[in-house]
Amino acid sequence: MWNRRELKARGKAAFKANYWNCVLVALILTALIGGGAAAGRDRAQNASGETSLVEELRQAPVQVLGVIGGALIGVSAIASAVKFLVFNPLEVGCKRFFLVNSDTPAELNELGYGFQNGYGNMVVSMFLRDLFTFLWALLFIIPGIVKSYSYAMVPYILAENPDLSGTEAIRISQQMMKGHKWRAFVLDLSFIGWYVLAVLTAGIAEVLWVAPYVGATDAELYKAIR
Repeated sequence: MWNRRELKARGKAAFKANYWNCVLVALILTALIGGGAAAGRDRAQNASGETSLVEELRQAPVQVLGVIGGALIGVSAIASAVKFLVFNPLEVGCKRFFLVNSDTPAELNELGYGFQNGYGNMVVSMFLRDLFTFLWALLFIIPGIVKSYSYAMVPYILAENPDLSGTEAIRISQQMMKGHKWRAFVLDLSFIGWYVLAVLTAGIAEVLWVAPYVGATDAELYKAIR
């Protein structure tokens, strides 16, 4: 059974051995995964402004509302396409970078792995991961969180086996995480002090230390369970 301190020690050592490349890859990975959450926060902060906008829209002609609605649908479709066609394969590349970096300093060209190896299959597989996670999240927060840990190994599995189908990668991830979900959650909680420091430094510590440290440790977790 893996040990949390040992995983973090190995992750830190691998990260420090290839510091700047790890910082850059972790920054990209954080942007890919955290973009949706950041957008949600922005929407919450602008709630009052949106209320007045809604009142104005109620008084607008039907044609104007149709144009606005069509534009919003178009923007949403484009954002979804970028997420599935670009961000998800790039996420796999980031995970592969940290896997390779665990053994030897990795090069940045690992980021393109998802585009160069079974790209179509990669898109479909990661889409299924996102879809299943979303559907479970509809059953309230806790099932969504549990399933997010169940599917956590999918991008790592694809980073080593790009031709696996999405359902197969998900099935393997679920098997791997049996008996490990709670301990993986505790591992994430063990970084909470670092996240507090990141807030206190306006995100500087997040970019220069916390994100790459976590990324390297997560790769060690996959290797330990694998």
